[in-house]
Amino acid sequence: MRLTLLAAAAALFATQSVAQVPGAPKLLVVISVDQFSANLFDEYRPHFTAGFARLASGTAFPNGYQSHAATETCPGHSTILTGDHPARTGIIGNTWIDQSIGRSDKTVYCAEDETQPGTSSIAYKVSPKHLLVPTMGELMKQRWPASRTVAVSGKDRAAVMMSGQHPDQRWYWTGKKFDTDLSDVGVPAAIAKVNALVAQGLATERGPLEPTAYCQTKAREVPISGGGQPVGAGRLARKAGDANAFRASPEFDGDTLALAAALVDEMKLGRGNAPDLLAISLSATDYVGHSFGTEGEEMCLQLTELDREIGDFLKVLDTRGIDYSVALTADHGGKDVPERERLAGVADAQRVDPALSAAAMGKKLVAELGLPGGPGLMGDSSFGDIYIDRRLRASERNRLLRAAVAAYKAHPQVEAVFTARQIGATPIPRTAPETWTTIQKARASYYPARSGDFFVVLKRDVTPIADTSRYVATHGSVWDYDRRVPILFWRPGMAAATVGHSAETTDILPTLAATIGLPIQAGSIDGRCLADVPQAACTTR
Repeated sequence: MRLTLLAAAAALFATQSVAQVPGAPKLLVVISVDQFSANLFDEYRPHFTAGFARLASGTAFPNGYQSHAATETCPGHSTILTGDHPARTGIIGNTWIDQSIGRSDKTVYCAEDETQPGTSSIAYKVSPKHLLVPTMGELMKQRWPASRTVAVSGKDRAAVMMSGQHPDQRWYWTGKKFDTDLSDVGVPAAIAKVNALVAQGLATERGPLEPTAYCQTKAREVPISGGGQPVGAGRLARKAGDANAFRASPEFDGDTLALAAALVDEMKLGRGNAPDLLAISLSATDYVGHSFGTEGEEMCLQLTELDREIGDFLKVLDTRGIDYSVALTADHGGKDVPERERLAGVADAQRVDPALSAAAMGKKLVAELGLPGGPGLMGDSSFGDIYIDRRLRASERNRLLRAAVAAYKAHPQVEAVFTARQIGATPIPRTAPETWTTIQKARASYYPARSGDFFVVLKRDVTPIADTSRYVATHGSVWDYDRRVPILFWRPGMAAATVGHSAETTDILPTLAATIGLPIQAGSIDGRCLADVPQAACTTR
């Protein structure tokens, strides 16, 4: 086992232990593991021995749901600590199209301020302005002004969506270091120390990880179509300075947890008179999933190491004598590469037809309809929200909308197409998330001012990546392999319970609120308090 940065930081920032405070926990730790599907949790649960095992020994909901259709990082994280679906948070995707903005780039990144001069959806100014509802940290500070909110993540959008407006600290990886968008707060000394340790580690070559016996059973090289490199038998070794390989490895999560531990110590989180909130998003599982798929040796190594890293982090909290409670979930699930799925007997697993991209379909329909030049259709992908070019006249837009809906519906890889009018007329679902229809899932992701003119749903087992030169697998669909995620609640002394019925990530906020006595007005959020969690005194307020 390598000496982790987390272990080094724990020693570097060690403080005297403090006696536990009785009653409600003084520190809420909320962890999101990016792309940690319930399928992965179910498969690896018998093999976890450290952090995941400890958290699963509390109250476990294996059938948790990111209920909405837009199962991406930004919408998923926006639900965890707001208690609301994207239809209320306004975060309908990682990006959307806004044809009214002044810049030439009409794509808007979910965590940017597009009004800043000289910015684009790629070179952006990080901002929480698009999140339309308060986060738990904001509600805690309203009730207890001394309460503090800290967010640490491998992605800026995850940190922003979990901490919202005016957190006390917010740090995320920018490709070279952990940085922040907050200009009105002091910079903890821990930041420079951890960034120096990360830079030192990144500059050092890392050898292959040693697989467990179970991981060895996963080692099988699988060829990838579309220009991608074979996957399945990688040991996650890294050359010195390879930042992409660093992101797609357990090192990345270990360093994120190290920073979180350092901030706990320096800020003395959980040791004040008011409860504090620490939000952590761990991004490496997502990058491993995108780069190698979910069912190879690479993912097995990642989850095995992450289990240990989370265990090390919890041990740090134990030694500080903090009265803390943990909730763990994911922002979305994920899907394996279709090439390996076909080998496993999933006959319909395939890659998307490039002709379904908004650009390709728009160009084709503009020519067929004899419309003025231009993209016709705008969108980032072959599915999800697609927009009609607003430079067309109203009659032309209507013709193009009818033609586009018909063309997508006729394609054998498309499950359904819904217009914005159809989605908007659908009531917000209130039943158990596993019972939702396809249009109800789309409704939970629909916000009129940002959503597309129509919404395309690909069929189950269609991977929306044709060009595999960068990534080979992804998520984002309405299907349960992308929607279903674990939801775990743990506190020292909690009795073990695995709950069979479903829960939603929107239920995390009201459940945690009930553990600390934070009132939530009835009907103000989409989520509900989970009475199965013994530490939560669920009542209707």
